[in-house]
Parts: sequence; structure tokens; C-alpha cells
Amino acid sequence: MIDLVIRSRRTVTPEGERAAAVAVRGEKIAALYDYAAPLGAAEDVDLRDLALLPGLVDTHVHVNEPGRTHWEGFDSATRAAAAGGVTTIIDMPLNSVPPTVDVPALEAKLAAARGRCHVDVGFWGGAVPGNVKDLGPLRERGVHGFKCFMSPSGVDEFPPLSLPELREALSEVAAVGGVMVVHAEDPALLSEPGGPTYREFLDSRPGESERSAVAAVVRLAGETGARVHVLHVSSAACLDVLERARQDGVAVTAETCPHYLTLAAEQVPEGATAYKCCPPIRSGANRDLLWDGLGRGVLTCVVSDHSPSPADLKVPDFAAAWGGIASLQLGLPAVWTEASTRGYALADVARWMSAGPASMAGISGKGAIAAGKDADLVAFDPAAGAVVDATRLHHRHPVTPYDGRRLKGAVLTTWLRGRPVDGVPHGRFLWGER
Repeated sequence: MIDLVIRSRRTVTPEGERAAAVAVRGEKIAALYDYAAPLGAAEDVDLRDLALLPGLVDTHVHVNEPGRTHWEGFDSATRAAAAGGVTTIIDMPLNSVPPTVDVPALEAKLAAARGRCHVDVGFWGGAVPGNVKDLGPLRERGVHGFKCFMSPSGVDEFPPLSLPELREALSEVAAVGGVMVVHAEDPALLSEPGGPTYREFLDSRPGESERSAVAAVVRLAGETGARVHVLHVSSAACLDVLERARQDGVAVTAETCPHYLTLAAEQVPEGATAYKCCPPIRSGANRDLLWDGLGRGVLTCVVSDHSPSPADLKVPDFAAAWGGIASLQLGLPAVWTEASTRGYALADVARWMSAGPASMAGISGKGAIAAGKDADLVAFDPAAGAVVDATRLHHRHPVTPYDGRRLKGAVLTTWLRGRPVDGVPHGRFLWGER
């Protein structure tokens, strides 16, 4: 018996768009049929010319609960995710208190999240100085891998690793499995902003700091055999290092974020610290090169790096404001707005925002509309347009650089494992595959 059929003339599969009827049995996609096939399902939804996408997988989300729930929490973050077509998130080990650097801290996070998740949620563990002994138990408990910083994280409870410490942690990751996801900026090339302006902030975090750190990560990955993933690439100066590593067979992948693909330093108004993030939004010319790297497969994932904070931490001083962009609900329309003007298709967006992140994090049941996958599906109107009103978002605080910006595309319905996300939390915890 088929429980649900969703039909669309623009069903986005791994092979591209096609007219299809997606048959769901229980929580899984049973099969794809011809668009008009009579299937006798208990429920039959016909989207006609609206697109049907796989649920997005966002592997870079700072939920901040417990400890900083007033910044964001599992209820608000996962509501925002579902409203943006994201059916799976993986939570970063900071900025929660305690950070997820050992099993008791992970248990505290699970207790905070239980019964509050509107989408499925997985977890990264943290790699910090002195906790190598905790990486194996965290992996055994089910984290997908580990997050580390090479430069200060912005919170005292999650310090960075030196290169010798990173080597030691990577050796352990190679032994226990999973992936190390790395915030790659070379602290030796960073400086304090000389003043409150965006230009001074941007100058304090040059692209060369990313390139230098990525080169070190590639070298250590090759030496230890660990699998590594470079987070939030903002500088196109990294692309040749990443491409060469891939050609050399080093197990290194990399991501970028919607804000690096859609915004530019020249557009940042002075005092508008909703745009502040680390590494920073760079020039329009740099943005074009990131798109080229994405198109060539040097960058394989586009994820949010949703890092929200209360409005009072976004003071109008780029030296003093909290660095983090809130965009979890807006990533799909933001990327589609820009991708569609550059000649990319919805199938490209699905590859970058669903299949790529699912593959990187080892989530085999997610990431595509295909038989056997979870029935995580999104009805999307690619032609719709609207001006973002931050006060209407599900994020806990109405702070985002997209406020007032016109974006293209609208999420109409999100199904999680065959069930519409309807305000009643039915998300599950996802555990790292061994």
C-alpha cells in the first residue's frame, strides 16, 4: 500500500528534473513513477508545475542550546529550518554551554533537544586542547565527526588547536572514523580591527589567512590519513589549494555559504553588523570566483553557518559586534536568487544543499529523491518572489543581513519522512554511520 504520492512536473532527482510521481510508503520513498501514473495512494498531492526538491541538509548550524538558548534554541532553529526547506541539520558543538567536547556534554544537549525538534538533528563533537581522549567515546556515542578552530572561536570555552594539537586530533579521527570539520584561518595572519568600519574589519581577516590555514590542513590530512572538511570558505584564494589536494588524492572537501555567494563587501552598509561573520564577506569579484569553484566541484556544499545572537550583541561597531549571520530559513531562496541568474538549475542547488552535505556527513538516508531514501521533500515555487521581513522569520531574533532584500523562490510545504512539518515536533536524532 502506498501511503502518499506527490506529483510534480519538476521533480528534482539526482539525474536532473523530470515529471514524476514520488510514491511514499511509511517514512521512505518507495519508487518514482510516471507523473500521471494511477497509484491508488491514501493521499495524492499534485504540485503540477511547482518544483519538488529533496529536503535540504544543513551541516553547519549553531543552535546554541543549552546555555545560550536566549540566542537560539532547538525549537526555534528547527522551525526556521523547516520553513526554509531544510529537513536535516547537524548542530555545532559551540556556542552551547557546555560545549559538546565530551559525552556528558552531549547528553546535556540531547536532554535540551529532546521533544523540541521539528526536523531531524545530528551532532558534531568538538576537538579542543586536551580532549583527544574524548573523541573516541563521542564518536562511539554517535556524533558525525568533530569541529575544531585554528584561530580563536569567539567564546572562551571553545579554544583553538595549535598545529601540533591539530595533528594529534587528526590522528585520532583517522583511528575512530568520521570527519574533522575545520574553521581554517591562520591566527598569525589575523589582526585586531583598527576601528569600527567594515573595511577595517575586512582588512583584519585577509584571504591569505584562509589560504595559509587550508594549506596546513591539507598537509596534515595527507600525513595522518584523516578525512577533513574545510568550513565556510570565503576566500577564492583557497580554491587552487583545495583543487590540487583533490587531484593528489587527499581526503579533503570544502563548503561555502549563501552569504559568500549572494552578498559582497561593497554592499555592506556602515554600522550594519548583521553582515559581520568570520571569515568575512569579501568582494564581488571574489564572489564570482567562489561561484566558479562551486560550478567546477572544488566546493561541494552550500550550508548556512547559521550563527545567531540577540540584537544587543550586534552593536553598530564591526570591531565589537558578535560575528555570525542568521540565515537558516533563507538559504534556499538566497542561493536560488543568485544561481538562477548565473544559469544554474534547481538540480545544481539540490546537489550543493542536499546531496553534498549528506555525503560529507555520512548520512546515507538523506540528500536525494530516490527509492530507499527518507521521504524528506519540499514543494518549492521557483518563480515566487518576496521581500524578506526579519520579524516574520522563525529565528529567535529578527537579525539578518537579508532583511529588506528581495529574494526569489518560496518554500510552500516541507515533508519530513513523509509527514508535513506542521508545528508538532517530530524530528529525530541522527547518529553518525560507522
